[in-house]
Amino acid sequence: MRNSIKVRISQGSQTIPDPRQANPVGFRGKPVIAAQACAAGCDACVTACPTAAITLNPVAIDLGRCILCGDCAPVCPSAKLSFSSDFRLAATERRALVISEARPELDPIKVSAALRKRFGRSLKLRSVSAGGCSGCELEVNALTNVNFDIGRFGIDIVASPRHADGLVLTGPVTRNMAAALQSCWDAMPEPKLVIAVGACAISGSPFEGSNAIERSFLERYAPTLYVPGCPPHPLTFVCGILDVLGIRS
Repeated sequence: MRNSIKVRISQGSQTIPDPRQANPVGFRGKPVIAAQACAAGCDACVTACPTAAITLNPVAIDLGRCILCGDCAPVCPSAKLSFSSDFRLAATERRALVISEARPELDPIKVSAALRKRFGRSLKLRSVSAGGCSGCELEVNALTNVNFDIGRFGIDIVASPRHADGLVLTGPVTRNMAAALQSCWDAMPEPKLVIAVGACAISGSPFEGSNAIERSFLERYAPTLYVPGCPPHPLTFVCGILDVLGIRS
């Protein structure tokens, strides 16, 4: 018993006091597009990208497709691409996830007055893995651990869709999960929202165009929040949802 108490005291507080001010060392976050010109005729970054997230003239990166693998940076002879540790990547519009030479920064998330009034003090979320690899699912699970502790902001993950205000979607939405996903959504009371977590949920990413996926759900119900990454850092999710609800950290 004494040893257990000593260990707990030596560890101190594990909770991140202010998620917005955190500094995740070693995290590969927002891509940085430098000002220097590309080498003539070079498309090495486009060829290296496994999810077709990069386009040229001008250079642009779609964070909704990007899996933050970093393969593009070392093959660029002009050192035009690199990655920062910035985890503030979430957006409320799909088009806002595209950064370019002309628009190198993501737009700040605007507080939704309607969502803040409805869910600012209590938001219950149901997580559905629609064919995911368990990467994003593990990060969603981490939201409730002692480090990130979203419960302190009035946000919880619940077991039943009947208790949920929002659906946290991970995975590319396979045909085998399409009906189950719709059933979960139908069981949730109004008003409700969708949060797309991870590149697969946002765009299909490496599985885009596959006959095994069926993404009409996202055509019917546009996400309120997009949380990019593969998998996203829990801080990306936490800060995104706090920003859209206008919750102070």
